[in-house]
This record gives sequence, structure tokens and C-alpha cells, in this order.
Amino acid sequence: MITLGIGVQICITIFVSVLLLIGISNCIIWRRIETYPPTDTTPSVSILVPARNEEHNIGPCVTSLLVQDYPAFEVRVLDDESTDRTGEILTELAMTHPSRLKILHGTPLPAGWLGKHWACHQLAQTATGRLLLFTDADTRHHPHALRDAVNTMTATRADLLSVFPYEEAVTWSEKIFIPLLPWTIFAFLPLGLTHRMLKNPAFSATIGQYMLFRREAYDAIGGYEAVRQNAVDDMALGRRIKAHHLQLWLADGGERVRCRMYHSFHEVYNGFSKNLFAAFGYNAPLFLLVWIWLSIVFLLPWLVVCSAISGHPLSGFSTGWAVVAITLSMLLWGASNRKFHFPLVLTWTYPFTIIFADLIAIRSLLLTTRGKTTWKGRTLTHHS
Repeated sequence: MITLGIGVQICITIFVSVLLLIGISNCIIWRRIETYPPTDTTPSVSILVPARNEEHNIGPCVTSLLVQDYPAFEVRVLDDESTDRTGEILTELAMTHPSRLKILHGTPLPAGWLGKHWACHQLAQTATGRLLLFTDADTRHHPHALRDAVNTMTATRADLLSVFPYEEAVTWSEKIFIPLLPWTIFAFLPLGLTHRMLKNPAFSATIGQYMLFRREAYDAIGGYEAVRQNAVDDMALGRRIKAHHLQLWLADGGERVRCRMYHSFHEVYNGFSKNLFAAFGYNAPLFLLVWIWLSIVFLLPWLVVCSAISGHPLSGFSTGWAVVAITLSMLLWGASNRKFHFPLVLTWTYPFTIIFADLIAIRSLLLTTRGKTTWKGRTLTHHS
């Protein structure tokens, strides 16, 4: 007789097996941008970087952008009312690259806008390129990155190309949580369907750290003005591309673009708390259901095994099924870590990743519903 516990374990095993199949298919489909064929066309590109209090990042980021081996591009950086040395550093860079680098000084944030969105909107309004590349100040770019991205966009006929960078993780808090980000796409989003099902916004993923738009497509979807109150602007823009029956393409840029999002536990905890709930469209029932189910899937098998080892097995649960689920989970997380260049030893830490994510999820829900979410000195209002 199958008990309720074993029934749950069978569901877990089937669920993880499906995720593993999606991951394997993505390993086959997900190409690196440097593998796409070169193109003879070189449309002009405006590289747009919003920067607010980025004195530790802005110099290396902009320097890496200025040395792109692409014939037709400009770099525009908007200093978004920074209170540190960001503006001073940009001024020094502009003096040495006057023809390539343009510095904008952001105007005060108007009502109804989020800070980064307003900065990106101002950048886009002044851009002259046929292609618009939005990238973050904490990114670093290989000299061939832009050329390879344009080749990829041309080969795939993308209206929006989003590139997944190599996410650097140095501290243990980064190593525990950061691998979750690419894992969610690797395991849950079949790229074969994403690239082909143009009409369904649900099959989309966009990485805000690197978004290359055709100017006509950006204007057609309303640009940043259309998502000015959405905390997860990258996801919202990608969904609008799909909704307008335009082509969204997600490629692997790990060999060409690097990003270190956060540098400490405090930054990781606060950084993801600000928008994790927003990523679910502020749908509390869905948000809670997803995190409860993920906790059951990836923590319950370990609880069953540990209880059996301790001599106090959980009644109604099978140690064998638990071992199967753990094995499949290890294969899934290991494949993701290998794909995105995280140390394979982190495969063993995925239960801690889920626990850490649960804590951030609870905090994100509480902060958002109480209207206390802040980032870089600004309060993020709750808008769906």
C-alpha cells in the first residue's frame, strides 16, 4: 500500500526528473554568443549604463566597454544623483575618451517612476544607435562581447537579445545563493519553447544585466516608460516583447560578460529581498505555494534520510525513494553549476540554498506588503 508520505515522495521524484530533462535539453540548446557566425552588418550601438553610487564599479565597467572591438558604438552613462565619487570618476574617463563616452546627469526622480527605470529612460531618449544595449555598472565586458552579441542577434533575428553573464560569487553568502538565479532558468524554462513560442509571455526570461534591443522593438513596446513602476523591469520588458509578437532570445554570455552583483551577506540579503516577491507579480498565494513546494522537494528527502540514519525513521516515508530524489537533485544542481561555472562542490550545498532563499522570500514578502522596501536610499513602492 502506498502511504501518503510515499505518494508525496513519488511526486517529488517525478517533478525533479522533469526538471532534469529540461536542464539537459537546455544544455544542448543554450549556445554561447561567441559560437554564432559572424555577420557583415555592423549597426550602430548605444551602450547605456545607469549608475548610482557605483564608485567601486563604474571605472572598470566603462573601461571594459570603451575597448570593444566593434566599429560603430557609443557609451552613454547616466550619473543618477550619486553621492559618492561616481561622477568624478566618470568625468575623468570622459576627458580621455571625449568622442566615445558621453556623460549624462540625471534629473530628479519624478513621481510614479522607479530610480533605475527613470535613468534608463533618460539614456534611451538621448541614444543615437540603431541598437540599444542596457547593461549594469557591476558588469565587466570582454573586448569581443559586443561583436559577438550583435552576431548572435543577427543570426537569431532577435528583437531583444538577453545575455546571461558569468555571475561571480566570492563570499560564502554569494556562493550559497547566487547559483539559484541561473538554476531557476536552467531547470524551469525550456529554451526550445522560449525561443519559438512567440505569443506566450509566460515562456520568457530576460537578464537585466545585459539587454540588447533593436531600437524599433524598444519603441514598439513602450520602452522603460511602459514598465516604470515594475520592480522587475527586465522580466516585464521581456514579456512585453513576447506580447507584441517580437523575438526574444536568451544566450550564454559567460565567456564574454562577468558580473558580481553583491559582495557580502548584507548585500545579498537586502538585494534579493527588494524584488523577489515582485518577480511573482506580487501574487502572495502563488509566491507562498512555490516556496513551500520547493522546500518540500529539496529538503524533505534529506530529512527522511537523516532521520533514518539517526535511528528514528519517519513513519510512512521510504528511505529508498528519498535517496532517489536526492540523487536526481544532485544531478540537476550539479549540471547547472557546471553550466554556469560554479564550483561543483556547491552541489552539496543546495539544501542551504533553499533554506537561505526561504528566508529571503519571507523577508521580501513582509517588506513589500509593509511598504518598507528600499534600495540605494530610495523607497520602492509596491506596483504590479
